[in-house]
Amino acid sequence: MGRIQNADMLTNHGHIAGRKALVEILGAGLDACDPGRNVRRLVRREGDILTIGSPHFEPTGDPRSGDEVIDLRQVGRIFVVGAGKGVQYTALALEEILGDRLTGGHLIEKHGSPNILSRVEITFGAHPVPDEGCVEGCRRILELCADLRADDLVFTALGNGVSALLTLPVEGVSLADVQRLVYLFQIEKGGPTVDLIPIRNHLDQMKGGKISRHLRPARCIHLLGQLSRTYRDLMYHDLNRWLHVLPDTQSYADAVRNLKKWDSWDDAPQSVKDFLLAADPAQETLRHDEYEAMNARAFCIMPEHLGMLPAARAKAEALGFRTHLLYNNYDMLAEAAQVGKVIANLAKHSELDGEPFQPPCALFGRNELLVTVGDAKGMGGRNQEYAVSAALQLGETRQVVMGSVDSDGTDGPGHQFIDGYEDVPVFTGGIVDYSTGQRAEELGIDLFDELKRHNVSPPLHALGDGIVATPNLSFADLSVTLVLDRS
Repeated sequence: MGRIQNADMLTNHGHIAGRKALVEILGAGLDACDPGRNVRRLVRREGDILTIGSPHFEPTGDPRSGDEVIDLRQVGRIFVVGAGKGVQYTALALEEILGDRLTGGHLIEKHGSPNILSRVEITFGAHPVPDEGCVEGCRRILELCADLRADDLVFTALGNGVSALLTLPVEGVSLADVQRLVYLFQIEKGGPTVDLIPIRNHLDQMKGGKISRHLRPARCIHLLGQLSRTYRDLMYHDLNRWLHVLPDTQSYADAVRNLKKWDSWDDAPQSVKDFLLAADPAQETLRHDEYEAMNARAFCIMPEHLGMLPAARAKAEALGFRTHLLYNNYDMLAEAAQVGKVIANLAKHSELDGEPFQPPCALFGRNELLVTVGDAKGMGGRNQEYAVSAALQLGETRQVVMGSVDSDGTDGPGHQFIDGYEDVPVFTGGIVDYSTGQRAEELGIDLFDELKRHNVSPPLHALGDGIVATPNLSFADLSVTLVLDRS
């Protein structure tokens, strides 16, 4: 059984054949987001010999290239630490490989995920706005690291969501101030995660590579839920800014600039502004020279060619669709609802005119789009807003089916900021077609109003168009539009 849990509900109405095809395609993409499968290829054990290495997962140009061959008889303790949505699946593979040789460890995982581990402990925290669970998890990791020795081996496991879950504010800045800042910047103002990260990195005792200082002098193997990168990009490029075991390239000035860029400086807590303006060099993030002196290797365990997009495209092509990639760019800072509207209209013209794409075709997008909610208090997420916005455009377009999912299995903050929808699942996205708008009208649901209020989960639930999926590693979002042949 795949990760999509409610396929029968999603495919019992509307364009049934198109919906079934889309469930298969989205499901193939979601199923590929399993880091455990890749960790088992990277980390192998034969008796007392542990081998870590594979060209699939090694950064190009790594000066320490090649297999790490470790004699476990010369190793003291072995720990797994980290944070992120779905990182338990990385740790589960390590538990299976290392067995009784694994001493233990601690991970911070998002609330709502099941505990699937037996030797590594879990603290559950909130995302996207951190809570006390995140802070407690960091404290537990620091306790574990307090007496590390040079003969100890530490695996770190990171995935998307780590920047919220790995939260331990610097002295003088309270958790409440960090919570207010994140909500202000990311939810009220719609600032993107990439611009928030340098702010959070400088306000935290763990982020921006600072956690690696606590792992010294142990030998470290960093398992990054990340696309393949060159070694230079990982060490020097600002693409690595959320990989918190690696060096950081950004500064206090970058943090201040981003707050002002997104009109958040004036409303930010005073403690945050005071700390950033003080720019204490002793609290600066980790730099490359310091990292290079550590005994560490880094591997990118989710390379592009083994990831969500290639798996989904391969499934679509196997089903007879011509595939086209419309966007695959983390820097495309666009509102989800607007992108859904544009893609729906491209699909309509393709169905009617055969342009710009000839049916049967599958149009793909991979990104993390934006949702700016202001003062609205609804339940939903960017993938669901993309889908509902698209449904409003489809009208009588009979041969188009559209869907979008978050790879981690949860789209948006779920119930974190709203009460009263306890019966509504936390969806990972939605599937829509011509029938979505028709059935909404029959049920008296105003999709336009719900979208305007950023409250799209309840209508998708009522319509049977919300996608329920099991959790796993967060690896961006996948949007797929099918334009079927009228014949």
